[in-house]
Amino acid sequence: MSGGVDSSVTAFLLKEQGYEVVGAHMKLWDYVDVGGDIHRDGRCCGLDSITDCRFVCDRIGAPFYVLNLSEPFKKTVIENFVAEYSAGRTPNPCVRCNSEVKWDAFLAKADELGCAQIATGHYASVDIGENGRYRIRKGIDSTRDQSYVLWGLGQEALSRTLMPLGGLTKAEVRDIARKHDLRTAEKAESREICFVADDDYRRFLREYAEKHDVAFHAGEIVDESGNKLGEHDGTELFTIGQRKGLGLSHPTPLYVQKIEPQCGRVVVGDDSGVLSRELVAERINWVSMTPPDETANAASFACEVKIRYQHQPARAEAAGVPAGGLRVTFESDQRAVTPGQSAVFYHGDVVLAGGVIA
Repeated sequence: MSGGVDSSVTAFLLKEQGYEVVGAHMKLWDYVDVGGDIHRDGRCCGLDSITDCRFVCDRIGAPFYVLNLSEPFKKTVIENFVAEYSAGRTPNPCVRCNSEVKWDAFLAKADELGCAQIATGHYASVDIGENGRYRIRKGIDSTRDQSYVLWGLGQEALSRTLMPLGGLTKAEVRDIARKHDLRTAEKAESREICFVADDDYRRFLREYAEKHDVAFHAGEIVDESGNKLGEHDGTELFTIGQRKGLGLSHPTPLYVQKIEPQCGRVVVGDDSGVLSRELVAERINWVSMTPPDETANAASFACEVKIRYQHQPARAEAAGVPAGGLRVTFESDQRAVTPGQSAVFYHGDVVLAGGVIA
């Protein structure tokens, strides 16, 4: 339970369905470590969120625990977040947190308490496909669907996971909370990075660098021909496709096309330079699809591929590559294919597989 309306309603619905419910809040970070404005922030891991969870659990008659996962979260998610930007990539920390922190710790606590299953307030659902594999499906509310950030979950985790909100809209969830007088019914939501309290990742990276004596890769901003257009304080402050905040005066819009931290260069150009029809995804997790034989490449298959959380899945052909990843060829140009982001493969509303863009 994050302390928001979604996980509150999840707990309530399961209790109504006859489950023996135990509430658990994961404390993932401390404000002293991540900075930002504590007085403006209302998301997870603060005392207010823990209090809200406790009130909801009292309301539905469920015991409540707080799991302190701040140390593994710092090492697995925050340090990786910083390292990826340092390497010129743009990470998705929610994917890494789900696959490498939350579910592992959650299942361990469930085992300790004798719970057969775990549940979350994600707008997605889990079922079993014809091949016997557990699969993730999109939530019916397209404005809230969170299947994209869940592709890293394994079969064992999915076999024990309930997601009761997959068939509900956000409006319906709030209505349930209001009807049953849940404390979090009107609580504002945030869909940004939880540990970047003010949604300013550049501020976060600057403060982290100062605290840990980490130097940014400062250097030049150049055009596609290598001509110097300006200077910058660090490649860490840029992402592929970025237009605003370049600090340049130019007669036409410029977009970040390439980030080269090893030499401190940021390459910019017109919009055509951020269009691409191909990508390679690595670290593939096969979700609903049966994994290919380890001695053979994956056969090619048609799919729709989503390359960022707000991206509309685009039709493509995916085929295995010798290194074990997938090469994706889109039917049409895609804008700002960004290394470090996730490529998630769908067939309709079913997640086939997922990986990280190389």
